[in-house]
Amino acid sequence: MGLLLLLGVFALCVVIGMPVAFALGVGALTAFWFEGLPLFVVFQRIVSGINVFSLMAIPFFIFAGELMFHGGIAMRLVRFAQAAVGAMRGGLGIVNVFSSMLFGGISGSAIADISALGSILVPVMKDKGYDADYAVNVTVTSSIAGIIIPPSHNMIIFALATGGAVSISKLFLAGVVPGVLMCICLAVAAYVVAVKRGYPAEQFPGWTAVALSFASAVPGLMTAVIIVGGVLSGVFTVTESGAFGAMYAFVVTLLIYRSITWEKFKTAVVQSVRTTSMVMILIACAGAFAYMLTFYRVPSQTVDLLQGITDNPILILLMINAVLLLLGMIMDMAALILICTPIFLPVANSLGMDPLQFGIMMLVNLGLGLCTPPVGTCLFVGCAVGKLPIEKAVRTIWPFYLAILVAVMLVTFVPAISLTLPRLLGE
Repeated sequence: MGLLLLLGVFALCVVIGMPVAFALGVGALTAFWFEGLPLFVVFQRIVSGINVFSLMAIPFFIFAGELMFHGGIAMRLVRFAQAAVGAMRGGLGIVNVFSSMLFGGISGSAIADISALGSILVPVMKDKGYDADYAVNVTVTSSIAGIIIPPSHNMIIFALATGGAVSISKLFLAGVVPGVLMCICLAVAAYVVAVKRGYPAEQFPGWTAVALSFASAVPGLMTAVIIVGGVLSGVFTVTESGAFGAMYAFVVTLLIYRSITWEKFKTAVVQSVRTTSMVMILIACAGAFAYMLTFYRVPSQTVDLLQGITDNPILILLMINAVLLLLGMIMDMAALILICTPIFLPVANSLGMDPLQFGIMMLVNLGLGLCTPPVGTCLFVGCAVGKLPIEKAVRTIWPFYLAILVAVMLVTFVPAISLTLPRLLGE
């Protein structure tokens, strides 16, 4: 009864429009009251949920991403991508994917990716004769590279949800190959659709232009190298690397590119504060909610339930993927990471899946959910940027969904994709 009350109150609050963070807190508070537990424990769990030193890295990562978004780094990455791969058939679609891979690996945010690259590439693609739905679909689906390719604040949230069982530096390494693999799948889909629709090929500008555009993009690309490299080498902690990355991004946009203005800087600060506040409130309230899930033995009961349905590990993993994808369509990603990790990670562990592999599998699934109705945040933002009705985008987006699903299956059933780099370069 208590579990039904916990989940029912949470669902009701979400349905009536309450923010997910507060819905989690109200649900947890109701369950505490029903069980007769001291209510001050709720607030202890809320405070302890964010009283984690590594979480200090999140505002730094977010601020660095906002500085790069407003500081002109995206444009230079697009120029490099266009010079390198734009000469292929339907080249601007592949440029879009390649740019997302580069910028996502710097910003760590799918929304920043769409806002920065979409506002640049979608109008250009339309002018070159590409259909609006194609331009928007490529932009939306490739944006989730920022969630998987490090540095990503969602990886820090996952590491927190495991109770410290996963090293953030190893998780960063685990995301590199799957992120690149997913972008390759999307590039193939973009090429196939472009050929089918008869989109043109761009003219190759020459190796000199490629080299010059790369040289212009290097200072921005070095942000990711500094953040990830500093963590992996042991020079920085995750929090220190985030702080240094934010400082470096500010110096690059102010002194090297000279593209950040006072107004843009203020906008970056305000957006960073807003995003950080939302993430931290969500993590805090999810701590109390997850405590009650554990109190009701939901993780162990989920293991028993799935193993009671079938003992085939392939079917169990497919069911977990399906549940994560469905939940990702209707809920916020950070909340799902905090709620679903304690529930499904024990199931994955019982099947012999490494927590690093499970984390990447979860992130790719939930990333796909961000591109999927009815609550696909990335899809909404992409359609707004491209001035395209959502229903028109959804009608033709399925080849890109299929490409991401191929990546999901490969990550799920081929452990080496996620684990080779952590094993070779990890601590």
